[in-house]
Amino acid sequence: MSFDLATIWAAIIAFAVLAYVVMDGFDLGTGILMPFFRKRDERDLLTTTVAPVWDGNETWLVLGGGGLMAAFPVVYATVLPALYMPVILMLLSLIFRGVALEFRWRSEIRRGWDTGFFAGSLVAAFMQGIALGALVQGIRIEDGQYAGGWWDWLTPFSLVTGIALVIGYALLGATWLNLKTEGPVQARARRLAAPTTIAMIAAIAIVSLWTPFINRVYFERWFGWPTAFFSALVPLAVIACAFWLWIGLDRKKHLQPFLAALGLFVLSYAGLGISFYPYMVPGALTIEEAAAPESSLRFLLVGALVLIPIILAYTAYAYWVFRGKVDLSEGYH
Repeated sequence: MSFDLATIWAAIIAFAVLAYVVMDGFDLGTGILMPFFRKRDERDLLTTTVAPVWDGNETWLVLGGGGLMAAFPVVYATVLPALYMPVILMLLSLIFRGVALEFRWRSEIRRGWDTGFFAGSLVAAFMQGIALGALVQGIRIEDGQYAGGWWDWLTPFSLVTGIALVIGYALLGATWLNLKTEGPVQARARRLAAPTTIAMIAAIAIVSLWTPFINRVYFERWFGWPTAFFSALVPLAVIACAFWLWIGLDRKKHLQPFLAALGLFVLSYAGLGISFYPYMVPGALTIEEAAAPESSLRFLLVGALVLIPIILAYTAYAYWVFRGKVDLSEGYH
């Protein structure tokens, strides 16, 4: 039996990226919401909700980036030069916010590290959104090499996608805090989630209506027949998910708003997949064209089949051990 190894690896990388976005998204969102919680014990509670899992969440970023380099080296070699600036700023921000999160517990200038945690989270989220927007708008490739300029990633569309991702992560953070905390912190998180939901839906609508007019292939996918019939299911599901989120907040549910917010991200990701497939770099490289030799893909797949179940197992165990509401009296550090 033969397998389409290139498509399998594209699916593995897509899964790793989605896992990173939804799992690291809520802890980045918690950092983005830090300025809305001014008391020291409130900020301690915020950081305690993510302290046991934030570094494990970023494992998926390593898997996605490493898998892309190994399985699709042409994409790695052409896309990375186009996105050097946002990717470097994102990585530096992720490192800085991690340092700030650990140092705030021991430093005498805790408020300064809190500001660092907020700034690192905000910049990392914004740069991820800008990189996504730059990829969606297309990367100029000639003779297998990046042929664009140093600042091509900086456009109105990429700035909008950057803002949209910051809003989306803030929504994930607010619903996560609603799930993991009680009392005043939970009440404030729930109040923050309501306007953030409205902003998130507006951001999804703006990006969704803008995207088809960037590339003729996108337009055909979303408005051509018969693909439009299936593509229309995505925005309908987004509306249903947003309604479920709103009902959950109104009825003061704990888990429902968080699951609905995750659903909005999954549906947005599915919409991105509808626009992209079968391209790895829109309009330039398909999955088949960008894949490494089959022998390499087969060798890498053996490693992935061992590694991914281990990551899933320790991730699930970590969330199980630290399940339930956070109690500051139990501590973490």
